[in-house]
Amino acid sequence: MSAVTRMHPILLTATFATAVVSLWIATPAHAATGAVGGGVLPILLGLVVILVGALLGGAAFARFGQSPVLGELLAGLVLGNLGLVGFHGVDSLKTLPGLELLAELGVLFLLFEVGLESNVQQLLAVGGSSLLVALLGVITPMALGYGCSALFLPGQTPLTYVFVGAILCATSVGITARVLAGLGRTDSLEGRIILGAAVIDDVLGLIVLAVVSGIITAADAGRTFAPGAAALILAKAVGFLAGAIVIGRWISKRVFRAAGFLGTDGALLGVALAFCFTLAWLAGRLGLAPIVGAFAAGLVLDRAHYRTLQQRDPRNRDVRQLIEPLGAFLVPVFFVLMGMRVDLAVFATPGVLMFALALTVAAVLGKQVCGLGVLDRGVDRIAVGLGMIPRGEVGLIFAGIGTTLRIGGVRVVDDTVFAAAIVVIALTTFMTPPLLTWRFGRGRRASP
Repeated sequence: MSAVTRMHPILLTATFATAVVSLWIATPAHAATGAVGGGVLPILLGLVVILVGALLGGAAFARFGQSPVLGELLAGLVLGNLGLVGFHGVDSLKTLPGLELLAELGVLFLLFEVGLESNVQQLLAVGGSSLLVALLGVITPMALGYGCSALFLPGQTPLTYVFVGAILCATSVGITARVLAGLGRTDSLEGRIILGAAVIDDVLGLIVLAVVSGIITAADAGRTFAPGAAALILAKAVGFLAGAIVIGRWISKRVFRAAGFLGTDGALLGVALAFCFTLAWLAGRLGLAPIVGAFAAGLVLDRAHYRTLQQRDPRNRDVRQLIEPLGAFLVPVFFVLMGMRVDLAVFATPGVLMFALALTVAAVLGKQVCGLGVLDRGVDRIAVGLGMIPRGEVGLIFAGIGTTLRIGGVRVVDDTVFAAAIVVIALTTFMTPPLLTWRFGRGRRASP
């Protein structure tokens, strides 16, 4: 190993420490003076902290054969809890709007990449398994979450128990997709079932969230929730995915064919990103998660659609290759920020730890039942169940929405429930990468 190679960790650590201290010193000054560029400079310095932290954490875990995702999350966990030792220099990064926007874009790029690596025919081939896995992954955790919260929180309203169950039914497509990609298992039979089920699970989870939120809102106003609203949400979700697969493929061919006559540099990347963002925007407008639209965009985009554009300009590489550098920049921002939002101080709250551990067990067991829904032979059902464990960003969204809902002026998700939910989200997020790495690395050959 050369001296330069040995110096890389030292240089990265020095850069990381310098950026943290600089951010601590510079942020109050910008906030006070409102100097030109004050809104951009904290973001730039914050990106240095996040990216170098992600590099250090990812490299450390990769050296031990673990997924870099775990290192990125752990880097965020350390950064976000430096306040426990009296250092608050990076606390502002948790709520910095610019970094939040970049993190959301990172999730879109991640799901777009996953869609590009997937195939409609392959997903349809495991569609039955994915659908059944997703259904079991919603019903079982909801039932376990309801029973667990009713046992530990006997004085709460039943709608609180229902909402806790809704939080547990979520699955983070982003976490699992990144781990599978790092393990090279995205295109395996297990990987396709997990990703297909996770996308369906996300749609079903959003439907559950909308229905439960509607019931709570109606109860707060003294009204009865209309069942037709749930049917409308379901129709929009199914209609969007079906329309994206059928109509999106037809539109994609013609859009890229027209782009071939532009003759401008970067046309392939520009059109691909516009296509991804359009479907993500449409999904959001329909009340679905934008990541569903990004995944659908990658799913329907075929290499044959932009072959003419590639032939006209040899510099136009495959869309996967063009997207990869953008994802390498933005995706770690999301994972580090998510780790930063885990507050270790919640463990000190009386009763939260036991409740959180019980919920974590319910969350893990609820997703292990998913393996029973696999219809294909030769599939590692345990790996499928492990891949459905992380709640990640979806669980965070659910928990955050719960804190805004009230019945008679009382929060449905109070501080105790929210703290326990954060612990569950953190634990399930952190345990999934090593568990999947262990399962796929124990000498078992993933199904081709």
